[in-house]
Amino acid sequence: MRNQARKRKKPFHFQLIKRREMWTLTLQGWIVTSTIVLVLILIVITNVQSFLAVTSPIKADILVVEGWLADEALKQALNEFTVGSYTYIVTTGVPLQRGFYLSEYKDFANLAAATLKAMGASDEKIIPIPTPDVKKDRTYATAVALKEKVATSQLKLESLNLFSDNVHARRSWMLYKKVLPNTKIGIIAAETGSYDTKRWWTSSEGIRSVIPEAIAYIYALFKSY
Repeated sequence: MRNQARKRKKPFHFQLIKRREMWTLTLQGWIVTSTIVLVLILIVITNVQSFLAVTSPIKADILVVEGWLADEALKQALNEFTVGSYTYIVTTGVPLQRGFYLSEYKDFANLAAATLKAMGASDEKIIPIPTPDVKKDRTYATAVALKEKVATSQLKLESLNLFSDNVHARRSWMLYKKVLPNTKIGIIAAETGSYDTKRWWTSSEGIRSVIPEAIAYIYALFKSY
C-alpha cells in the first residue's frame, strides 16, 4: 500500500518550454501562399491610383472647387462649370501656407476665385468660402465651413459636384459626404500630366502623390469625426 502511494505522488517538475505538435505550411504551401500574396499586391498597386482618382459626377446646381488646386486643375474646373448646367461655382480653402503676407488674397478660397475670374469666369457666379486656419483635417474643415455658410445664407445645397485634385478625390468625396449627409454629392478628379497614371510607381512624382494619399485615405476612413 505504501509503495502504491509513492507511485501516485508525482515529484514537482519545473519546465519553461514543452513540445507541441502544430500545423505548418509545406514547401508547396509556401509557394502557393506567396504567389497569392504577390498577386494581391500587384492588383492593389495597379488599381490604387484609379481608385483614389475617382470621377463620378451627378446632375448638380453647384460646382464646389477645392481652392488649393494648381492652375491647370482650375482650368479643368472652369471648363466643367462652363459645359455643365451649374448655377454657382464655390471655392473653398484654408489660409495660405506660404506668401500670406505678400499675397493680396489671404486664403485659397479667394485666391482660386480670383484665378477663375482671370480665366474668364463670371464674378456673379463665384462664391468663395474661406476656412478658418486648422492644423489637421483641412478637407473636413472646408466641408464644415461650406455647411455653416449654407446654413446662414440663401444658397441651396441640394446637390453638388466636388472638383478635387486627382488622387485626393476619393478622400474629399468621403469627407464631404460625412459632413453633408442630406446632400447629393458627385465627384470629379482633375486629370494630371505630371506622371503616367497607369504606371505611377515608375516616377517619383507618382510615388509622392499616390502613396501618401492612400495612407491619408485609410486614416480618414477609420477616424471618427
